[in-house]
Amino acid sequence: MKISISFKSTFVYLICLLFVSLFIYAAVSKILDYENFRVQLAQSPLLSAFARYVAWGVPAFEILISILLLSEKWRTVGLFSAFGLMVMFTTYIYIILNFSSFVPCSCGGVLEKMTWNQHLVFNLAFIILGGIAALVQSSNFQYNLS
Repeated sequence: MKISISFKSTFVYLICLLFVSLFIYAAVSKILDYENFRVQLAQSPLLSAFARYVAWGVPAFEILISILLLSEKWRTVGLFSAFGLMVMFTTYIYIILNFSSFVPCSCGGVLEKMTWNQHLVFNLAFIILGGIAALVQSSNFQYNLS
């Protein structure tokens, strides 16, 4: 059984909307509570030296990726960028959880209410969705389910 082009493009578009919602929400939360976000980054054992740059860079990158995801021309680049950013966030969480005695929380809004393990699972789900969508978007061949 072949998956129709319409289904593929609808699936990819919905994943893009999920990422846009996540990234815009996260970026706005970080910008609105910038000082707190920067202070929490400064407490991170991995990012303290770069806190000022990361505090502006992460929300800017989240917004840029969201713009790429909304553009049909740049959607593939946006999906691979979203996938990469989620892998970086997840790697950071894993390192902090397993190799740091201090676990700062630099997430904003609703994401701040999650435990670190819940956040790890949440990120892994987005990595899987983003990876599948990026592969579907970039593929030029039909997938068979048989």
